[in-house]
Amino acid sequence: MDKLKLYRINQSFPSSPLPDIDQTVRDEIRRVGSDVRPGMRIAITVGSRGIANLSRIVKALADELKNMSALPFIIPAMGSHGGATAEGQKEVLAGYGITEQDTGVPIQSSMDVVTLPRGDLPLPLYQDQLAHEADGIILLNRIKVHTDFHGEYESGLMKMSVIGLGKHAQAKAIHQYGASGLRDLVPLAARQIIKTSKIMFGIGIVEDAYDQTMIIKAIPAAEIEHEEPKLLNICRQNMPRLPVNTLDALIVDRIGKDISGTGMDTNIIGRMQIQGEEEPAVPYINKLIVSDLSDSAHGNAAGMGLADFITKKLQSKINFNATYENILTSIFTQRGKMPIVAETDLQAFEYAVRTWGKTELADAFVIRILDTLHLSTLYVSQAVYHQIKDTPGITLLDEPQPAFTADGHLVPFRL
Repeated sequence: MDKLKLYRINQSFPSSPLPDIDQTVRDEIRRVGSDVRPGMRIAITVGSRGIANLSRIVKALADELKNMSALPFIIPAMGSHGGATAEGQKEVLAGYGITEQDTGVPIQSSMDVVTLPRGDLPLPLYQDQLAHEADGIILLNRIKVHTDFHGEYESGLMKMSVIGLGKHAQAKAIHQYGASGLRDLVPLAARQIIKTSKIMFGIGIVEDAYDQTMIIKAIPAAEIEHEEPKLLNICRQNMPRLPVNTLDALIVDRIGKDISGTGMDTNIIGRMQIQGEEEPAVPYINKLIVSDLSDSAHGNAAGMGLADFITKKLQSKINFNATYENILTSIFTQRGKMPIVAETDLQAFEYAVRTWGKTELADAFVIRILDTLHLSTLYVSQAVYHQIKDTPGITLLDEPQPAFTADGHLVPFRL
């Protein structure tokens, strides 16, 4: 298998990063923050995703609220992540640079919730007690295509108001209904929560295909329901993707909750693994190999079940308590199953070759990516390169080089 050689290429996507993130945050708060009053205690929700410039955005928001003589504080808003413990969720934020020292405001972490009026909903509604006792709440989240379902509202402020603010209790209540609960009940629950609690406005973030902050928009609470779908459509139009729709093997260097809620973005890999939900038609990936778990995942390997093969290196980093709590809360148990474990990256690839069918290695469509957030630099096999080399936006960076080192590890990934 030492004959596998990969071309390093670049594929370009439209890019329009914000030129001044701090000023944009300040301008947006001033535009919608007329209800902020001196002395108000305001809770800012911060979740468990690896959002670009997250600590910078949070600090700019907190600083502007302090300039308005308010008293902001941060609450972890992340359902069952961080092992569903207050300390674990605070540690997740610290991994993103969200600390009291970095942001200049207190971080108050608790799993205690209060019950909100449910109206006609079939499930109870919960809210973080500390946020509920504040004078106001500001939702902050990235608006993004979801990895479990597709609908008018996916991952964003509506979902944050329900599962993020509702902590582990709300996550369990919603996830009992499966993907349909996320798709159908979250919007209904969000409307009720916005109507019956102290949410003042939301800060919606949209990123481009390079994981760069493209839009930061403050939305008054009453308008979130109408404005979020517009931002979701912008996100969908700017998503990165693989350059081909069919692969014999995809090699993913790392997965993690900081990369995607499912470790890997299901929209990129074309695998959902949710019982009763239809799998995406494209891309089709015959065998999927994952090499490692990101440090910022804190041992949470949720999503490993989307792979066919992992390495012993990844297996050794798994915190099963954190992983299983997340998986059991989501109820999508397939995603928490242990794939076949290989001693090395090379052995994992050899397993893939043995099981992908009759395709000869010389003709195989193979791509290696760093993770599903970074798809501009890729390593591709000869068959892939010959198919895409004349496609606009594809640039050859290096002639083909061996994929593995002498001891069976992937050669270092160069972005």
